[in-house]
Amino acid sequence: MSSLRTGLLVRRYEPRDEAAVLALVNADRIAGQPETTAAMLAEALAGRSPVDSGWWAELGSPVTDVLHDASGSILGVLSCAVRPADDVGFVLWLHGRENSAVVSALIAHALAALGRRTVSAFEFATALSLGLEGLPSNHRPATHKALTAAGFTGRDLWRYMHAGLPLTDLPPAGLHAVPHLVSDCEDPPGKHLEIRDGGAPAAEATIGRPVDGIGVLWWISVAPTARRRGLGRALLGISLGLLHDLGAREVILFVDDDAPANHPERSRAAANRMYDRAGLVEVDRLFSFTHRP
Repeated sequence: MSSLRTGLLVRRYEPRDEAAVLALVNADRIAGQPETTAAMLAEALAGRSPVDSGWWAELGSPVTDVLHDASGSILGVLSCAVRPADDVGFVLWLHGRENSAVVSALIAHALAALGRRTVSAFEFATALSLGLEGLPSNHRPATHKALTAAGFTGRDLWRYMHAGLPLTDLPPAGLHAVPHLVSDCEDPPGKHLEIRDGGAPAAEATIGRPVDGIGVLWWISVAPTARRRGLGRALLGISLGLLHDLGAREVILFVDDDAPANHPERSRAAANRMYDRAGLVEVDRLFSFTHRP
């Protein structure tokens, strides 16, 4: 156990902390996310995630600490790890009910524990959420502000979008409106959809198996030679229809909205217009952060 300048205390997570930590995590839950369960917490503590599993496999064992006051009441939780290949440290997840003093103390503790090395925060998805690859900065402004105050540089990476299902005004409504192939995929867990043109993939999409009635549209891609034919919109309708048939009442989507300078063909402008017109609503912006010694 160690004491911080704030008078708060830090110690390692123990099994008896499960209920208090779950309450902290779920207090930060954002629209379109299922409630974090004990099983999800156990996976995160063990350093596993169904999404971004390859990144997690590169990390050393996570260290999870809780922040508490003199009475023993748990006020915050923090999980960190180091990637041995390049000695980069990671703030994997932290929660403190958006109390500025608590989250600032957690971040200070993380930097002290990880030492003089490059530290990334909110870099990839954890088992605590349904694919949140970054910090929802508008929903968690105190954490964003505390990271910036501690010397982290933020990167605005993703739009986080949400809608209820079905979206009735998005054609085609039926699963068989456009010939397509559906197959299982494991990372992320779900389904892969494909529209082919002359034997070659013309448009592809990946959806996640619904969790508590929430499905994920992971991505849609249309080959450059097949664009401007409505295939993206058709595949969007097919994907959302399949999610609804699988039991999803809501859908979430993560999408970037800038084009790499040297690759204008990768622009997401048209895709973002399609999602906006379909009725998906931007809920937040997802940020990742880097602190250099």
